[in-house]
Amino acid sequence: MQKIIMIISLCLLFISCTKEKTDYEAEIGTEEPEKLEFKEAYSFEKNGYKVSVEALNGTLTKGYNELRIRVFNKQSNAEVNAASLVFLPIMTGVEGKQVSCPHRYQLTYNSAEKFYAAFAVFTELSSNENKWDLNIRMNVGMQELLIKEPITVKEQTNKNLNMVSFFGNDNEQYFIALLGPRSPKVAENNLLAAVYKYNKPLTPSKTEFPDPSQFNYSEVKGFTLKLDPRMPEPSMGNHSSPNNKDLVQGEDGFYHGVVNYTMTGNWTLNFIFMNQNGKILKGTEVPKDFTPGVEGKKSELFIDILF
Repeated sequence: MQKIIMIISLCLLFISCTKEKTDYEAEIGTEEPEKLEFKEAYSFEKNGYKVSVEALNGTLTKGYNELRIRVFNKQSNAEVNAASLVFLPIMTGVEGKQVSCPHRYQLTYNSAEKFYAAFAVFTELSSNENKWDLNIRMNVGMQELLIKEPITVKEQTNKNLNMVSFFGNDNEQYFIALLGPRSPKVAENNLLAAVYKYNKPLTPSKTEFPDPSQFNYSEVKGFTLKLDPRMPEPSMGNHSSPNNKDLVQGEDGFYHGVVNYTMTGNWTLNFIFMNQNGKILKGTEVPKDFTPGVEGKKSELFIDILF
């Protein structure tokens, strides 16, 4: 009798998966571009110089953004290697409170391709309440140029690149941003994430230009993200998949793992966030029961994706 019930449950699950496929495709709404290119998202001019900020496909989105910054002499249109260039995104809320996001502050120049490599993990969308500004300070010749210009952070349409911010049991604020796979397959996929921590300032700000000590973030080193991917929809029974691998840090500073998607649809990446000593800072274990007809439970720490 138990075997018959199990067979019926699996049949219902298969029918439900097949039926839902078109709905998932409609919900996704947009397709990942076949070719990703760096395009100018913003340009600012100051004292005869132009600063160009390039992003993938020319858009700044919530989550991880790889950026390239170029500096031009307006008169000659020649690219300039400034003596120094610092980069600081700041968001101002309705009550005037200012926060930043994980970013690279002191930029280094790529002399071969003539750009400054930058990144920002934007944590909030631009809105009437939350306004983002980009602060740049650079030294060119004998000049120090200060630039503060508004930017717009848009929704990330690719749900596979979602992010989460949270406070750990150590009362520190952390950020996890997915970088890949951008276009998952029904297969084992290499999972890539960036993990950062906010460094609380030790002293109040004493400078006019936004003080980097008040907006400082660092790469989280040597932690582990234990992974348990599930399909939480009631029709999916919160089932998981085999051959997944926890995320650990690679030589590039990012966290690498493997997620096995056995079908398209809504998936939840459930995490348990552990420090170098194996202490759990966030996350809870997900029940392993197969529960068709019941919405699946999620970890205390998770990121939803959809493909």
